[in-house]
Amino acid sequence: MSSPETPQDAATAFWARPPRRRRLADWQAAFDDGDFTPADALEALIERAKTMPDVIATAFIEFDADKLRDRLTRIDPNESLGGIPISIKDLFDVHGEVTQAASRVLGNSASATADAPSVARLRRAGALLTGRTTMSEFAFSGLGLNQNFGTPPNPFDAERITGGSTSGGAASVAFGLAAATLGSDTGGSLRIPAAFCGLTGFKPSQQTVPGEGAYPLAPSLDCVGPIAPSVDCCARLWSVLAERPMPPLDARPRPLRLAIAEGGLLSELDDAVRDGFEAAVATLEARGCCIERLPFAAVDGALAINQQGGLVVPEAAALHREQLAHAEAEYDPLIAERLNGGRDISAADYLQRLWPRANWQRRFEHEMAGFDAVLLPTVATLPPRRAELENDAAAFQRANRLALRNTSVFNYLDAASISLPYFPVGADLPIGLMLSRPQGDDAVLLQHASVVEAMLGD
Repeated sequence: MSSPETPQDAATAFWARPPRRRRLADWQAAFDDGDFTPADALEALIERAKTMPDVIATAFIEFDADKLRDRLTRIDPNESLGGIPISIKDLFDVHGEVTQAASRVLGNSASATADAPSVARLRRAGALLTGRTTMSEFAFSGLGLNQNFGTPPNPFDAERITGGSTSGGAASVAFGLAAATLGSDTGGSLRIPAAFCGLTGFKPSQQTVPGEGAYPLAPSLDCVGPIAPSVDCCARLWSVLAERPMPPLDARPRPLRLAIAEGGLLSELDDAVRDGFEAAVATLEARGCCIERLPFAAVDGALAINQQGGLVVPEAAALHREQLAHAEAEYDPLIAERLNGGRDISAADYLQRLWPRANWQRRFEHEMAGFDAVLLPTVATLPPRRAELENDAAAFQRANRLALRNTSVFNYLDAASISLPYFPVGADLPIGLMLSRPQGDDAVLLQHASVVEAMLGD
């Protein structure tokens, strides 16, 4: 007879589940039912990490078993996230740790004297912080490559990228090394890696989650949010991060009225992305959704401004101006090149991009009247192969442009925006489906996204 399964065995098996069967609700149920304890889960995680040295080396900047055991003694298991392992992007301040933003430039910085508010809120909710994850240097790319700290493999094809800039965070969830991750999104850095890795990434409206204590990229646009296995997970985490009530999600299929924004965001799509998107649309229509295709002036306006250069490059160039002047050799050359490209942008050019923003946000809210969400592909392409990008600056720039194009429109509009995973029949790689609503409609968007998620199934 085989020996009974121990709690440690149960925790090991739980970590090995696919992400959709490792939702935060599943974690809580396992703890509540006595299947295993947070301590069992941590020891199983530490053992699992030993079997994935390449993933640990490229997804994490820091993964310290002794530190994790010590942290576990300090959590409150009775809180909403009690004992659930959450990884942290390397741009967030964690008390006593150096915030490097995955750059050698900051390697000698002083340790943080306090947690970022988002980190502090996770701690108060009982989360176990599992370690700092890799990212695009200074979060300044949608691809996730990092020549100094590691580029994690895509969970579906190790030769492909995870997307960025929250690259290591997405990998940590996809490979079963964290239940969810805390990341940031300035132009798509939560939604792009979620799309490439078969996960859910939620970019809240900027003001709902405090951005203090996070190394900035473009303060006008920087947002803080989660990547996790499901809409429900993202809603739970947003509730903690925003200190707002958990939205009442109802995943029962019901007719929704969705809009597909015709125009530039549907151009240059990979065939697999186009076919997958149309298959998802057909499924939603078959299940009762009313889907209209029409132009959105606000989407077109935001896209045009981003194509002129947008707000990210001039703001990032201003933030890095002095540091880049004396430490350029320490920067990733591709990142330095992008930052240098923003030094000569005039104040007039920047303001001409910034001033129309509030009007376009109001226009988007007006155009959304009567619709539950705008629906688009999250990313125009499948995840590129890493080898095609590392030694070809032109290929890197084109891939980066296409990765960020669709998502960054909704950063400019400060929309609530979420990427859901969709697995086309017979496809080897998932795509992302992006749903967006106007600024401040975070709870409503999460409610509608849970319906779409249920309609599309696994």
